[in-house]
Amino acid sequence: MRTEDLIRSLGEELRPVPRGAVARRIAIGMAGGAIVTLALVLCCLGMRPDMMSAMAGSPFWMKWGYTILLDLVAIAAVLHLSRPQAMRPRWLWLLWVPVGVLALLTGREMLIMPMDGWHQLWTGHSWRVCSMLVAMLSLPILAGLLWSFRQLAPTRLRLTGALAGLAAGACAATLYGLHCQESSALFILTWYSLGIAMVVALGALVGPKLLRW
Repeated sequence: MRTEDLIRSLGEELRPVPRGAVARRIAIGMAGGAIVTLALVLCCLGMRPDMMSAMAGSPFWMKWGYTILLDLVAIAAVLHLSRPQAMRPRWLWLLWVPVGVLALLTGREMLIMPMDGWHQLWTGHSWRVCSMLVAMLSLPILAGLLWSFRQLAPTRLRLTGALAGLAAGACAATLYGLHCQESSALFILTWYSLGIAMVVALGALVGPKLLRW
């Protein structure tokens, strides 16, 4: 068979990818992991008993606003990087917006609180377990995202893995907020961010190995 005939025969077997197929696959992987994480939060940790009153206050939405905004930017970046030869998104600086807002709230919180109360703001009641729980709860979501990439074609593997870790970590932190009763901006900025950072590092580590195609 001549080269031209071979190319033509291969091209005849190609089918166009349905519109939105990439987004659907990533959504399925992330949603599947999130369902497992939510079940772990509800069954193993339990929902905070004052959920209704907590949702009426600003600290709860401060916490969720931080993690949800991180998650949205990370998911958008993951969708962008799932295509071959995708460049590093120029708008990744948007990740610093929720961090900066929470840092400003932390500064305001520390100005209001006397200095001898800063340690309590920082450690709360669960600093020893918070970061590790966020990281552990992220694993099913990270696994779902890595699974979704098995039929995609990322080329910036380490960055894609890191941002998948960020998306997983931020999503898990959001769900962990259903259990966690900490309300200090300083606590969230420190220990939630540390737990998320652990998963970012894990994603960057395994990305080149598990996302290769």
